[in-house]
Amino acid sequence: MAESFSEFPVGSVQLAEGPLTARFELNKQYVMSLTNQNLLRSFYLEAGLWSYSGNGGTTTATSTSMDGPEHWHWGWESPTCELRGHIMGHWLSAAARIYAQTNDRLVKAKADHIVSELSKCQEANGGEWLAAFPETYMNRLVNGKWVWAPHYTVHKLLMGLFEMYAIAGNAQALIIIKGMAAWFDRWTSGFTQEQMDELLDMETGGMLETWADLYGVTGEDKHRELMYRYDRRRFFDALLDGRDVLTNKHANTQIPEILGAARAWEVTGDERFRKVVEAFWACAVTSRGYVCTGAGDNAELWMPKEEMAARLGVGGEHCCNYNMMRLSRYLLRWTGDAAYADYWERRFVNGVLAHQHRETGMISYFLGVGAGSHKTWGSETQHFWCCHGTLIQANASYDTEIFMEDEHGIAISQWIPSSLRFEREGTEIGLRIEQDGQNGVYPLNGWSVTGMTAITKVDVPPIPVHRPGRFVYRVTISCDKESEFSIKLRLPWWLSGEAKILVNGIAEPGPFQSSSYYELHDVWQDGDTIVVELPKTLTTEQLPGEPGTFAFMDGPIVLAGLLDEERRLYGNPEKPDSLLVPDRERHHGWWNPGYYRTTSQERGIRFIPLFEVKDEAYTVYFPVNAKP
Repeated sequence: MAESFSEFPVGSVQLAEGPLTARFELNKQYVMSLTNQNLLRSFYLEAGLWSYSGNGGTTTATSTSMDGPEHWHWGWESPTCELRGHIMGHWLSAAARIYAQTNDRLVKAKADHIVSELSKCQEANGGEWLAAFPETYMNRLVNGKWVWAPHYTVHKLLMGLFEMYAIAGNAQALIIIKGMAAWFDRWTSGFTQEQMDELLDMETGGMLETWADLYGVTGEDKHRELMYRYDRRRFFDALLDGRDVLTNKHANTQIPEILGAARAWEVTGDERFRKVVEAFWACAVTSRGYVCTGAGDNAELWMPKEEMAARLGVGGEHCCNYNMMRLSRYLLRWTGDAAYADYWERRFVNGVLAHQHRETGMISYFLGVGAGSHKTWGSETQHFWCCHGTLIQANASYDTEIFMEDEHGIAISQWIPSSLRFEREGTEIGLRIEQDGQNGVYPLNGWSVTGMTAITKVDVPPIPVHRPGRFVYRVTISCDKESEFSIKLRLPWWLSGEAKILVNGIAEPGPFQSSSYYELHDVWQDGDTIVVELPKTLTTEQLPGEPGTFAFMDGPIVLAGLLDEERRLYGNPEKPDSLLVPDRERHHGWWNPGYYRTTSQERGIRFIPLFEVKDEAYTVYFPVNAKP
């Protein structure tokens, strides 16, 4: 299907050294720390390849098992949990992406070995079925008996296997998927449409996307037919009729189904699927609105349209955050509309980064924005919530939307320090994004040689006296011969003034419109540079449906007030500097974006970026009154 943008293969983009690379590496270390035996344990158990009886045998042996339950995975991966096995798919997906970006052979060897062991389990099960639970779970679904989301769990496994095939080049993974497709084809072939409709109402996760991916590879009619069986007509038709079938419904049941519709449109060209996606976005985002983090859900359910004040409970779910980012990526590719990249950025900065503990790498399932919120962190092996899985995927996927390609050239959609290598019309071309953390702010920044140089040398240009109100980037082009193409630069929604763009030191005339792409067309030569300055400021954002209640943002960064209760502030929300002033703006060799404190209030409150909150109580939304 025709698209405005296309993505580069995973591995084409390399993150630059810096805070995001540190987070990526923290995630990689955790992924690699999970043992093969624990990841595979329930699969082995179901296939009859492992059992455990503790030390209660009938022999006289007195040795103690070194693989006792105290070393196993628990929580949602417990051998007694119906959802067991879901983390395997997330792990395979993360491993495939980490390998593609790092070329780390240890990651590839570990992942390939796990796929080969899964193949053994499938053979032991008869050659088709593969899961960490028995086939009888599926029959319970058909018979109307409750069981916790077996389709959802199978989808995670198949998704991970597909990415091992498509990204990491593991052909055995595709064979396993085809075996499972044969099982599901036979299992569903005798169902009436009514039976399928009932089945699809029981959280099928992204099964539609899995079958669409498979059909996109094989082109076989049987896989196309299987894909269409997983068309959830009751839900999709209601969306096409313009009905709100989201409010108070389980958000992460629906989002993966829409991702399936998006992929189905790409592999079939069936316009109905695209219209379903567009209708969903209109209902979930455009007409519903969202809180300042981008979330339209709370406690796993969609909040009412533009009425969210009474729903600020435990907060938005990371799985919803990650999957809505994925959906925005589909829509950005299709349309080229910068608004979808803006949405992705909001969810990345105030979702992915805020859900992850920056020191331990662990997940907070929910992210609250109400008064007195706390982040509740999962553990390495004792929880394994669904969001634990999307955490390791999200933090292996920073590269997905930085650079994109269209027929005229390259688009920079996310301002993340990184580099791209690609070939265009026989010419090897490179683009490198660097971020200036001295003349501009650099979120999550810390100690660096550049910062040390800035604060020790006096024979260099001085750094600003106070924290800069802008982000500054340098894009450097490398090519083995001159090449003519366009470079599109995203100008984000939060611009607070006129952007500056200089090509080889010469200022561009503009106009520079927020939430758009600014196009530079040139014959580029090796060493050409583009400097981009994006001004930002402190702003307020109203809580949907609640006039007089506001969150504070510093450019794209949501701020969290460090207190455990609601507190009324006095001032003019249209002039947020009447409420907050800069605080602790610099630490050693770097600026601290998003650090503020209240001014002229009854009691002082410190504000920091939501993504920096760890164990502190915090509040994001504040009622604001005019000064008495």
